[in-house]
Formats: sequence, structure tokens, C-alpha cells
Amino acid sequence: MKYCLLHLGCQMNQSDAERVRTVIEAMGYQRTESEEEADLLGVVSCSVRQRAIDRAYALVRKWNSWKDHRTLLTFATGCILPVDRERFLKQFDFLFPIDELPQLPDMIRQYGVVTPASGAHVSTREAPPAPADGGGLLTLTDASRYYWQIKPRYSSTIEAYVPIQNGCDKFCTFCAVPYTRGRELSRPSAEVLEEVSSLVERGYRSITLLGQNVNSYGLDRKGAEISFADLLRRIGEMGNGSGRRFWVYFTSPHPRDMTEEVIRAVARYPCLAKQIHLPLQSGDDKVLIRMNRNYRVDEYRAVVQSIRALLPEATLFTDIIVGFTGETEEQFENTRKAMREFQYSMAFVAQYSPRPGAASYRWPDDVPHEEKKRRLRELSEELRASALAWNRRMVGRSVAVLVDGRDRKPGWLSGRTEGRIPVRFPSADESLIGAIVDVTITETAPLSMEGELAIPGAPSAAPRYPALPSSSRHP
Repeated sequence: MKYCLLHLGCQMNQSDAERVRTVIEAMGYQRTESEEEADLLGVVSCSVRQRAIDRAYALVRKWNSWKDHRTLLTFATGCILPVDRERFLKQFDFLFPIDELPQLPDMIRQYGVVTPASGAHVSTREAPPAPADGGGLLTLTDASRYYWQIKPRYSSTIEAYVPIQNGCDKFCTFCAVPYTRGRELSRPSAEVLEEVSSLVERGYRSITLLGQNVNSYGLDRKGAEISFADLLRRIGEMGNGSGRRFWVYFTSPHPRDMTEEVIRAVARYPCLAKQIHLPLQSGDDKVLIRMNRNYRVDEYRAVVQSIRALLPEATLFTDIIVGFTGETEEQFENTRKAMREFQYSMAFVAQYSPRPGAASYRWPDDVPHEEKKRRLRELSEELRASALAWNRRMVGRSVAVLVDGRDRKPGWLSGRTEGRIPVRFPSADESLIGAIVDVTITETAPLSMEGELAIPGAPSAAPRYPALPSSSRHP
């Protein structure tokens, strides 16, 4: 019997999907990429983004239409709001919170489905027996920790995601995550370090620590768990002693919790990648207040100044929302000025859309759609200008690139720098895929670069990392 599993939304959902695969395959199902071939069809869904939830509804409508011709079972899990959960219950055969993943085999068996390995044990890192409450369901805290112990079926042999935290306590007014994933819960650091160590030993080159607010890691278990800075330092020491070359990233931090201690840890250890994703959301204080972001632009600026001072080689990524409830033209212009000042290498700009359950859902969505599109285009142009300026300063320099596959251009390979800038270069040597190689940059575009494999031992044409332009510093 075969299964097909799709994941929608963020990297956390991708990581969740890797653990869902483990449980399903332990039951004897074989994976297929073809929905038409599958006997079991599932989706790790996302109510946080409208486009993702729309696709989930489209998928289940299609799958249900096939039931007239063949027998199949459908399910959904992931980030699902109550309003979507009620509708999903009528359309999917069953759905479950991701914390209840260890119970998935029992859910499938309730439908009378017999598989070749129906009694198979789900492999965990010496997981204890699943605790249950009076109703037979795992409690949120115990379920999450048991779920984390399931060994994932990683989607890649080069890059891996390691969840360190689930949920969110920030309650931004535009965001539904606290209502889909619950309050913040930190994964035990011993498990995180064990998973990272295992990945390093297996030759993974890129490892991303995941959480809704990674830099608040451990705050829910003060005195019983280490801080995020301590976690990074321990991973850094692991990297120093491994004799291997790899990069560790984290996403996403919250500016309110980003400390200089974290930035110094990244600066100190070579394996901690020199790339910071720091969501801005808006460059206007009044909008930030309505968003309940709990910082102001000056506070965000202070964090950026620390990053630029301690990590001058780091690329800076961000998230921004345009057209949030009540955003005026003047407030949008403040966001544009902030983008110009902070000189991002990448910005994920989204048009605001109300999400059921979030506080702002009750407020008027009063910025016209066409105006949102215009603002998105203008910020995209700001991004292209700042990213191109950074990339151009890399021409003639040798940069490390993690090769991740063939490029669309025949005879070329592609990869990403430590700062996660896409790079492609001419080479037919596919043995380089999965390796970190030096590439001399020859040409640039706003969001990517081209180069040639550097000659081993050849000196760089200039210092590896350029200084920031004066226009990116706040006077």
C-alpha cells in the first residue's frame, strides 16, 4: 500500500511532515509522489496563510471526488484554526493535532485498514511509553515531547530542520499561530543537541533550528533549561570539536528577545552561520503598536546596529506586512525608509490578509487590494536595490557555497552562500553536490550571483567581506 503526504506553509510544517512520514512508513506504507497512486492521502496544512489553506481545501475536494472510483483514506494535521477544523472534519476522513502523531496508527486502524506492518513499533530516541490522560489522549506538554522523540525521515541528505520549540506567546494581532500551535513549549536541549550531533556525524552541511520565536527558547522552563544563547554555544563547541564543515541557522527570532549575547555567540563560532533573519513587519511605531509587536523602530535599529558591528559579514533577512489594518501612506513610507536604512539581502513581503482567530480579524481590512499590491511592488524594488548593492561588492571575491543541485541551465550547478544567497556556476561534476566549495563571483543580479569554481590555494582578489555602505547606517 502507498501513501502520499503534502506539506503546506512554513519550514516547521516541513519538519512536522518528516515525522509524519516516519510513523506512516513504520506501518508498512510505501511513499509515492503521485496522489493518484496513493491509498492514504494526507496534508500537513496551514491556516496561518490564506493561500495555503485554500490549497488544502482544493486538495481534499479533488481527493473526495476520487472516492467514487476507488478506496482511499484522507487525513489532515498541522496548523489548523478552529474554523477550518470544523470544515475539515466534514471533508477529511480524520484529522489530528500534530502532538497526537504517535496515535496515528490507531486512528488508521479504526477505519479497518490492515497494513503489512500494522503492528510495527514507531522508532523513537528511546521514547518512554506514551502518557495518557483520563480520556486516552496525550496531554499537550507530554504529547509534544513524545512527538519530538520520533526520528524524522529527512527530506534531504544535505539540509535538515531541527525543531527546538513549538507555539508562541507573543500574540501579534495579525497572527494565528498561538491559536493553531498553542503556547510556547521548549524541546529539551539534550534532545536538540543529540539530533544536531547525529546530523553532523551523518555529513549534513546545513542545519536550521526551528521555532516560532527561537530566541525565547528556554524561557518557559526557567531554571530547568538552558537559554538560547547557551544552546548556540554548545552547538558551536560541538562544531569546533567535530572536524567537519557545516552551517547552523535559526528561524525565526523575535526582535524583542534578540540579545547581544546571541549575536556574540554567532560571531564566535564558525559553524554558526553568518545570516540573521530578523522580522521587522512594519517600519512605523503606530503600526507596530497595533500589531502588538512590543518593540519600536528604535529598538529594532539597536539590534541591527549590534548585528552590523559584531557580524559585519552577515546577511540580514526580514519579514514585512503591507496594508495592515489602518496603515496610512505615511506609515507605509516609514517602512520603505526602514528597508532602505537596514539594507536587507532578502525580505519576505506579504500583503495583509485577516486570519480567523487573530485579533485583527475583527478590525476593518481597510487598505484596498490594489493599494496593497502597489506597496508590495515598491518594497520589492527597495529590496532589489539593497540586495544588488550587497551582491556587487562580492564580485571578484571567493565565497563558500554549499552546492545543492543542478541548475536549470545545462552544465551548471547551483547552491547557496553561508549568507543564503543563491549562486550558480558552470560545472558538470555532480559529485560536488552536497559539498561546500569556493566560488569566485563574476556576475550579480539583485537576488543571486554567478561565479566560477575557485582555484584551490589561489588568494582572494580582496578581503572576503565588504564593509557596509554608509547609507545603510543610521546617522
